[in-house]
Amino acid sequence: MSEQAAEPFGRAVVITCSTRAAGGVYPDRGGPLVVEALRQWGFEVADPTVVPDGPEVAEALAAALSSGADVVVTTGGTGLSPTDGTPEATRAVLDREVPGMAEAIRAAGIAKGVPTAMLSRGVAGLAGRALVVNLPGSSGGVRDALEVLEPVVRHAVSQVRGGDH
Repeated sequence: MSEQAAEPFGRAVVITCSTRAAGGVYPDRGGPLVVEALRQWGFEVADPTVVPDGPEVAEALAAALSSGADVVVTTGGTGLSPTDGTPEATRAVLDREVPGMAEAIRAAGIAKGVPTAMLSRGVAGLAGRALVVNLPGSSGGVRDALEVLEPVVRHAVSQVRGGDH
């Protein structure tokens, strides 16, 4: 008798926003970390989509949202460089921001002795019925952010679905 896989809690999409990773200069390290975490948290999620900074970020967000994802997590493009535009592309699709999530991610990095965490401009919010969260691009920043998100993502999705507080 074979074991049947548990029904996934929801669908998630991971987008890595990095011109260098998209161009093959170096491998995407952050996206796979996010995918692994989301799978452990019970979400159905494919491998990350890797796009260069710029208009492709907005296109990838639109595609993720039109796919019916419950959660969309981006990594990268949240800093101060001239090409970092992930927060702007994200804000363009959000109906409501959830600022506490982004603030908590920055605070966790700072608390771990990473003062540059305060330079992240990442945002979080709702686009329709999907939770969208920007994570930093560094693998350390991704790990710190995942620690922050793990206890609240399923609860947030449940609330969006009409669940009790």
